[in-house]
Formats: sequence, C-alpha cells, structure tokens
Amino acid sequence: MIERLHREESGFTMLEKLGIALVILTALVFVPAIRGAIGDAYDAIFKNTDESGQITQASIAARGVLVTVTALIAFNGTGFLLLYTNLGKRLAFLVGGAASFGWLAIGSLLFVVYAPRGLRPARIEGLNAFQIRVPAAAVMIGSFILFVMFLAAMNRLEEAEAAETA
Repeated sequence: MIERLHREESGFTMLEKLGIALVILTALVFVPAIRGAIGDAYDAIFKNTDESGQITQASIAARGVLVTVTALIAFNGTGFLLLYTNLGKRLAFLVGGAASFGWLAIGSLLFVVYAPRGLRPARIEGLNAFQIRVPAAAVMIGSFILFVMFLAAMNRLEEAEAAETA
C-alpha cells in the first residue's frame, strides 16, 4: 500500500506541469516583445477583417470556439481541482464526471418537459411540439447513461479499495 502511494506521488503530475507552464507563460507576458507578439497573434486570429472592414466569419467562429473551450475548462477544471485536493485524482475524476453528466441530464430533462421560451413550436416551419424536443431528449438519455457509468465506476473503485485494505 505504501509503495503504491509513493509510486503515484513521485514526479510531477500533468496538472502540476500545466500549472508550471501557465506560471512561466504569465511571467513571459511581462516582457514587452513577447506581449506584443501575443497581441499581434490575437489580432490576426480574432480581429481579422475583410475589405469592407467587417470582422470575418472565421474570426467570429474562432472567438466562439475560444469562449466555449475556456468556459468548459473553467467549469470542469475548477470543480476537478477542488475535488482533487480532497479526494485524490481517480475519485475526483469520477465524482466530477458524475456531477457534470448528472447536471446535464437534469438540465436536458427540464428542457424536454418545459421546452424553451421564445417562439412557439407551432410557428417554426416544419417542426411540431414533439420534434423540437428530440435533440434535448437525446442529450438527456446520453448524459444519463454516462452518469450511470460514472456511478458504476465509482462503485468498482470503492470495492477495489475495500478489498485492498482488507
């Protein structure tokens, strides 16, 4: 048992390596030449304009992808980090995954039951009240299946740890 714990805690974990890289990147931003290069790259990707001066569709799409990825990392990353400090790597991943997919299943269920506010489904061309709920129902079923899978994995992990200590 002690040998296993020692082996798992030797060296840097991926999370620690990422933290060190981000600290170095944050320190490098204070160098004017590097800050200028980062600003130029940001402008080239996210503020690219066409002949009429309008921001291009590719820049808008890149900005949307950046916002989505940042939001997912912030949402899942902060939860994982808090769980990691208290539960350990494996159990934190399983609890975080179960919580995320459980939350997604509940949100999708509410969407299926109450439907979105806004245009009435009867006014949307070609879709009736049932058809507008099909994508939300599919997400609900998929996220519920993943939620149950994470719960089963947590159960197996607890059984393995109980058998190991006995």
